[in-house]
Amino acid sequence: MMISPTQNRHALYACYAAMMCLAMALNFLPVYLTTFSHTFGAGSVLTTEQLGRIPAIMFLSFIIAILLTGPLADRFNARLIAVFGLVTTTLGLAAVAAAPSYALLLFAVALMGFGAGVLDMILSPLVAALQPNRRSAAMNWLHAFFCAGAVGAVLIASLALKWNVSWRMVALILMLAPLATLLVFVRLPLPPLIQEHVQRESLPKLIKQPYFIACLIAIFLGGATEMGLSQWLPTYAEQTLGYSKEFAGLALAGFSIGMALGRIGAAMLHERIPAIPLMLGCCAVTAALFIVISVATSPALAIAAAMAAGFSGSCLWPTMLAITADAYPQGGATMFGVLTAFGNAGCSLIPWLVGIISEYSDLRMGLLAVTLCPAGMLVLLVWMSRSPRHTRRVSGPD
Repeated sequence: MMISPTQNRHALYACYAAMMCLAMALNFLPVYLTTFSHTFGAGSVLTTEQLGRIPAIMFLSFIIAILLTGPLADRFNARLIAVFGLVTTTLGLAAVAAAPSYALLLFAVALMGFGAGVLDMILSPLVAALQPNRRSAAMNWLHAFFCAGAVGAVLIASLALKWNVSWRMVALILMLAPLATLLVFVRLPLPPLIQEHVQRESLPKLIKQPYFIACLIAIFLGGATEMGLSQWLPTYAEQTLGYSKEFAGLALAGFSIGMALGRIGAAMLHERIPAIPLMLGCCAVTAALFIVISVATSPALAIAAAMAAGFSGSCLWPTMLAITADAYPQGGATMFGVLTAFGNAGCSLIPWLVGIISEYSDLRMGLLAVTLCPAGMLVLLVWMSRSPRHTRRVSGPD
């Protein structure tokens, strides 16, 4: 189905709004973990393990949604999948607001995480279909709105704490965003995720190709680079660098703002700098910044390097999605689902590895180990730039 340029632009804006919605749903809960401890502690407080179970279940549900709905999106209307994701996210936020017990809170966050996972799976291939000639720019814009939504959710929750507004009310307020976006998507014409006259490339065929395997490893390393720092930055700022809890939270907000600005910058540079050369430069700079973060004796220099690393490493995930979509334009939502799952595996495993290394050494050494992620991605990108598949795509069809 062909859509007009105006409809295309409106659909793109709706995707950006939906990305903000899923970011808000995923990022407001960490602010209230200690509040949940007192609310649902049954006369005492929740244990650290019980608190850790909240984001863990949300993340697990997020991954399950990506893997389950990716193949479905290639067989059903993209709008139907997006609407389902928005409905589920809205219901999840409402369930969080109404949760009377810890067990039902876990159910609520699982529901919310599932909806966010559906949205995360469908939005990238949808944007790629809407902007086939500028996928790198569009993908970076899309993921810049994730950063904007994350910062917005943290600021709303922080202000609510300052003004003594209940977390239940915050969940209801945030629920308005996916509800409004849902009303837009219901009436929105959307293009097919793959060209109707061309057969979709199957996943078994894709995973036999070295270039695609390189794409999977690269996005794993991109997610690892991002979360390897962001998940530990507040703790590092407070425990190692000696800053207050309040400043540690601001440092993370600064990192997220740096990521948003970096993705916007990458989108604006897409016509001047090809995707892989841009990523090569960003990997080199990010690796150097990780060394500064880990070994700097000046706390101010370490924090400044962390914020700069948010800027320089921001384009790695979305640009890798765009490179893969350009290489395999008929990969469909299933391909994006596998890519996103690999990226989220990096987001999960590497912060855990940082914790293991820190337990036997210290957090400086843990973060220094993350340097291997952008450095490894740089080596992989050099190989990809010399791959026949990449060369043919840059040179054009024979």
